[in-house]
Amino acid sequence: MKTGSDVTASQLGRPQVRPLVQAVTISRSLPLAGQQIHILKDISFDIEAGEMIALVGSSGSGKSTLRGILAGIDAPSSGRLVIDEEDVTGLNENRLALLRNRKLGIVFQSFNLIPTLTAQENVEIPLYVSPYAREARDRAARMLELVGLTDRRRHRPHQLSGGQQQRVAIARALVTEPKLLLADEPTGNLDSHTGEQVLDLFESLRQQLGLTLVIATHDNAIAARANRTLHIADGRLVESPLKV
Repeated sequence: MKTGSDVTASQLGRPQVRPLVQAVTISRSLPLAGQQIHILKDISFDIEAGEMIALVGSSGSGKSTLRGILAGIDAPSSGRLVIDEEDVTGLNENRLALLRNRKLGIVFQSFNLIPTLTAQENVEIPLYVSPYAREARDRAARMLELVGLTDRRRHRPHQLSGGQQQRVAIARALVTEPKLLLADEPTGNLDSHTGEQVLDLFESLRQQLGLTLVIATHDNAIAARANRTLHIADGRLVESPLKV
């Protein structure tokens, strides 16, 4: 006879909550000079909805490769990646582009804003190929308001500070309402004060929008504020315990 602690959620009639991200024995190898170079080796982890995860590792550790796999830009050589209950491992490029547009937001270290467009127009871009195309102007304006840039929406990137450009990039990544936000060294090009403001913004958006964040970083301040750290070393994962 099962005790109360042995009874599962499904047996009680409650839906089981699955992790937002499930990585199962992911490996990545590349041929070089007739040999296989093993970049990632049997990496497995789950990410729960609403977590803030710091992805850290030294140069050459495999961190960038793992970040690319999570973003649907790279593919693992073996293993499985499930995002929002969809196995994305074998998707073709069209399906991956749809995944990136509907479920993922990506913030690049160099911002990647289009210099000839205003902040408003830069934020609107992902909406043109989404179900929200007709709402592009209003949705972009609301997102710029959320990141505190309503008064800069008609400015072009060269008229904005580094921190303001970062906020535009964050607004653009979030305007399609993704479930997972991936940020690459979001404070790397910013001074310490502006970097702290960006971290405060991430935390505010996580609470307001229920975001799940994975932030690739060398910044100890980000790792200190994350729920967990996924530390990549020599292609393998060392995961810190959950913080309380």
